[in-house]
Amino acid sequence: MNKKLICGDIGGTKTLLQLVEITDDNGQERLIQHYRSADFTSFSEILRDFLSQAGASNRPHAACFAVAGPITGQQVALTNLSWQFSSASLSAEFSIPAVKLLNDFEAIALAIEHVPSSDLLTLQAGQAHPQTTRVVLGAGTGMGVAWLAWLHDRYHALPTEAGHMDFAPVDPLQIKLLESLQHRFGHVSVERLLSGSGLTNIFKFLQQDDGGDFHPVSVELEEDSGAAITSLALMQHHPVAIQSLELFAAIYGAYAGNLALAGLCRGGVYVAGGIAPKIADVLCSGGFIKAFCAKGRFSALMHEIPVHIVTNPQVGLLGAQQEAQRLLNRSC
Repeated sequence: MNKKLICGDIGGTKTLLQLVEITDDNGQERLIQHYRSADFTSFSEILRDFLSQAGASNRPHAACFAVAGPITGQQVALTNLSWQFSSASLSAEFSIPAVKLLNDFEAIALAIEHVPSSDLLTLQAGQAHPQTTRVVLGAGTGMGVAWLAWLHDRYHALPTEAGHMDFAPVDPLQIKLLESLQHRFGHVSVERLLSGSGLTNIFKFLQQDDGGDFHPVSVELEEDSGAAITSLALMQHHPVAIQSLELFAAIYGAYAGNLALAGLCRGGVYVAGGIAPKIADVLCSGGFIKAFCAKGRFSALMHEIPVHIVTNPQVGLLGAQQEAQRLLNRSC
């Protein structure tokens, strides 16, 4: 009998679930559904709906869920939602024999080796060194980061919460931005700048950066209006929105460079997350790589490190599927 598995990518904004049937070690998709996370009070509500649509004949033998939050003892509390659950609680509630939780960027990292070149947009070709450290990062609802380290015969993903590291400004404008956000938040993490709400923070700061008066073309925005600001910049050519994206790209590049130095990531830097593909033209315009490489005595090394944008929006689901299949193989 063919085995069924469920994989999922669970984020603060959206949740994506997929039912896969395994035949001769190959997976065939049977059902995929998108959900708006904020419309549900718990992940169990979403999973119950999904299993109902799948039908009784498609009860899963294993499941793996990539979750936007730190996993501790196979338990998770989402960073940007009030949801809390564990692999054991899901296994018991839905009678799934084997369930595993992964950090969302751990899942993305696991998928990197299997992402085709057509799903990569190269910002800097560099000179990749085989079997050396890689880093995967991405701005979306929050900022996710995972390392890839070569151990024995394959890459292993190491989840982190590096998105909550301190923001490090590199010029007078960024210093003013930091000071402005310190008044609002106290501690200013990278995620306060590199996320949908982070882009909104940048935009609001720049609107008032002429001594406290609003820019003549001012716009009132909600707390997380990254998509609206992107549209203002790319479609309406709003000057503050354009400046916001340029500053966002420079901060993004500098942060990616810091991570590449921290891990000596000669294997490459992979920029994933929901925002990068939407502003790919901005990231390709030069500001990102200029900031990435601006590391003083180590700038020559930075030019050698490959940098790519991951354009596949389902890359986290791909990593979760691979881990679910490994889980299924171990339980057989």
